This record gives sequence, C-alpha cells and structure tokens, in this order.
Amino acid sequence: MPYKANESRRHKIPKARYRVENWAAYDAALRRRGDLTIWVTPEAITAWTPPATGRRGRPSRYADIAVEAGLMLRLAFGRPWRQTEGLLGSLMRLLGLELSVPDHTTF
Repeated sequence: MPYKANESRRHKIPKARYRVENWAAYDAALRRRGDLTIWVTPEAITAWTPPATGRRGRPSRYADIAVEAGLMLRLAFGRPWRQTEGLLGSLMRLLGLELSVPDHTTF
C-alpha cells in the first residue's frame, strides 16, 4: 500500500464547482457541439477525379485530394478505415455528389 504512505502530506486540489446561470444558452451550446459543417469548393469537386496522364498503364482511380480527405476525416473522428469509407460515402450522398469514394484499402 505505498500510495497510502504519504497521504497526509499529499497536496489535494479541491474540485472546481461551476454553477450554470443561463440554462438556455448552456443548452444551445451543448446542441452546437454536435454540429458538423463541411465546405466543399467547386475546385475541390473538379479536382476529386484525377486528370488523364497520357502515359501507358492503368490510370489513377482516385486523386490525391480524395485520399487526403479520407485521411483527414479519419484523424478528425478517430474511426477505423472501413467506417471512414462509409462516412465519406455518406457525405457524398448528403451533398448530392456523384463522386467515387476511395475504398478502405486505398487509404
């Protein structure tokens, strides 16, 4: 029981106590925590599909911006790869865009 040996000499920080005075503003602030706003510029939509390179071989299926968007969403929300793919697909459907979404193995 070494944690109890110095208990009388240990510095104790009192718990801070907050009192909510404006419940309407507090309630609105709690609701705003769940708000998600995403801006997609027309330039990003046009850059989503990679341009033709004119070289031999299989063309790129996804542009770098599509993969980077998935990686940023994964880091922001802390989701696994497959859930990131689903989130990106869901955002495309909500925005009404017919853009292909990279699969989890591409990320």
